[in-house]
Amino acid sequence: MYTGKTLFSQLMDFVPWTTYGKIVARYGGDRRVRRLSCAEQYRAMAFAQLTWRESLRDIETCLSVQPSKLYHMGFREPVRRSTLADANEGRDWRIHAELAQRLIVQARKLYAGEDLGLDLDNTVYALDSTTIDLCLAVFPWAHFRTTKAAVKMHTLLDLRGNIPSFIHVSDGKLHDVHALDLLLPEAGAIYVMDRGYVDFARLHALHLASAFFVTRAKSNMDAHRVYSAPTDRKTGIICDQTIALDGHHTSQHYPGHVRRIRFRDPGTTKTLIFLTNNFALPAATICALYKRRWQVELFFKWIKQHLRIKRFFGTSENAVKTQIWIAVSVYVLVAIVKKRLNLDASLYTLLQVLSVTLFEKIPINQALAGTDSKCDTSQVTNQLNLFAY
Repeated sequence: MYTGKTLFSQLMDFVPWTTYGKIVARYGGDRRVRRLSCAEQYRAMAFAQLTWRESLRDIETCLSVQPSKLYHMGFREPVRRSTLADANEGRDWRIHAELAQRLIVQARKLYAGEDLGLDLDNTVYALDSTTIDLCLAVFPWAHFRTTKAAVKMHTLLDLRGNIPSFIHVSDGKLHDVHALDLLLPEAGAIYVMDRGYVDFARLHALHLASAFFVTRAKSNMDAHRVYSAPTDRKTGIICDQTIALDGHHTSQHYPGHVRRIRFRDPGTTKTLIFLTNNFALPAATICALYKRRWQVELFFKWIKQHLRIKRFFGTSENAVKTQIWIAVSVYVLVAIVKKRLNLDASLYTLLQVLSVTLFEKIPINQALAGTDSKCDTSQVTNQLNLFAY
């Protein structure tokens, strides 16, 4: 209920603070803390994400212009950049990672009924990673190449609502395929990946867990055809085959049969070869599922454009991971607000409105309900062909 609170305070009411307090206590986040508790640290960093602040000084300055409202926004005293910097350096990043995971659980329940545009009841995930470039001289712990530093953000995106269900932040050297080792396969779920994740031992582990995968074949794959199903070439499906692997190692790593679908994209006339262990779905559905994989690419593009994960407020590994996880939690928090308030506006539009109204004292549903959801279309006009690689 609206009781004269600022929009920022109303938004923060959606955070499960009781759960957050238990997480902070588990990691001793507020032990021996006299100023800027973990909750205040989170609020300050969330404020920076929502208002697109560029530095700690920027955060301090913007919060200081409304001193009379700080207490009602959850701050006991003015936020100093040195205190916030110390908090980001010293408070365990796992506090904010666990909070983000709790919010993700809430969001996935809210978006469980979203339409994928396909006649599927399965949960569909897209797995990919994005590299965040850093300066090697400033971030020596994130060594990537001889003259370059980077961190990788491995993400498993639930395509119903585009909610990240799993995120792992690693150094830039961790190969994408190792992210499969970190997953707990969900029986009946479909995992859509590009060919960088083709490792037949790991794909067979998904198969044994009763999960399905959809990926692209590498050009040097050694296999022979066992059976060919009839296809309609007018739909772009050239062949739908059951194959067995012939490579010395691959045949041992994946002793069963795999489905291979050859598809010609009518837009680019490019031929693509898909691999899956799902023999029940129509071939056209398998191709459409791989097309949906680009939602994770758009997710990475979106958060890099609209959240602060490319310019960091601290240089330590703890500070970088803290900022990334708080950015993710803010993304999910706004998605929760959008669903609970039944708003038609896009997340981009909601963030635009919040960025200029956080200090206003108006009901949050009134502030956000009148937004135009169509203004987000310009954000994806540069999207590549969905089957390009």
